[in-house]
Amino acid sequence: MHHAVGSSTLLSFEHVTKFYGPVIGINDVSCRVGPGITGLLGANGAGKSTLIKLASGQLRPTQGTVLIGQHQAWSTAAKHHLGYSPDLNSFYEEMTGREFVYTMARLHGFSRGEARQRTEYALEEVGMADRARRHLAGYSHGMRQRIKLAQTLVHDPWLLLLDEPLAGIDPGGRREISELLLKLAGQGKTLLISSHILVEIEQLSSSIIMMSRGRIVACGTIAEVRNLMQFRPLVVEIVAEPARRLAALLAENPDVQGVEVRDSVLIVRTRNPSKFFDQIGQLVCAHGIEVLRLQTLDGGADAVFEYLQQGRP
Repeated sequence: MHHAVGSSTLLSFEHVTKFYGPVIGINDVSCRVGPGITGLLGANGAGKSTLIKLASGQLRPTQGTVLIGQHQAWSTAAKHHLGYSPDLNSFYEEMTGREFVYTMARLHGFSRGEARQRTEYALEEVGMADRARRHLAGYSHGMRQRIKLAQTLVHDPWLLLLDEPLAGIDPGGRREISELLLKLAGQGKTLLISSHILVEIEQLSSSIIMMSRGRIVACGTIAEVRNLMQFRPLVVEIVAEPARRLAALLAENPDVQGVEVRDSVLIVRTRNPSKFFDQIGQLVCAHGIEVLRLQTLDGGADAVFEYLQQGRP
């Protein structure tokens, strides 16, 4: 999110709010998305689709501005720069995959010859060149996702908005599509990819935007978001002998909020994980305690997400 790039290659939201009648879709959102892959995360209903619809210009913000480069996202000028793959599965079912992508290329204003060339290139990119003669009605979910990606790429935009592009695809296909997305990022394109599956996003992107209840609760690199968590409460499980001795020592630590002991297992809640881990090493050495296992019970991006879902303290 902190790329030293000109505003001509950024998707930016500035104090954007979108009301649907009395319902708030998103509430005072500001962020900038630059080259590479940015994951847009959130539970269903968190506001991800609203954000993507605002970015693709299907919705206008109630307040604030959404810019694609220097253009308002809903303007015709912005459309040249934008490729959009919606989370929809309805197509012109009687068309073949090739006809559909070609039609989209023609709608972008390309001549017949160029539209044909671009169609073949896009089908090749998404691994559908050999299956594009079939009618969309007979396509599997994975094939539909690939065709949606092909029409997203057909006019070579710098900004790609992909709503749940890996949903419902088998692991092999998922790997291929992930490789394609990484390749597009390598070409300097800006990809905003929404998902509610953290592991999926973590493998693809370095930057994430997390949404909950219509607001951005965290954004930045995955490392930065993890850092946000550094001073958040953390639960640690320790298997140690003698367990009660360690429990008594930890109970005296001002950063420890609670200790439970079951046999030789300690469940420790700490409010300052980094300091806690520094101290525990010294503590066990000084008191001759044997630690057989130590693990956090809620590490990684999933924990960050779960935590952030509850809103900030």
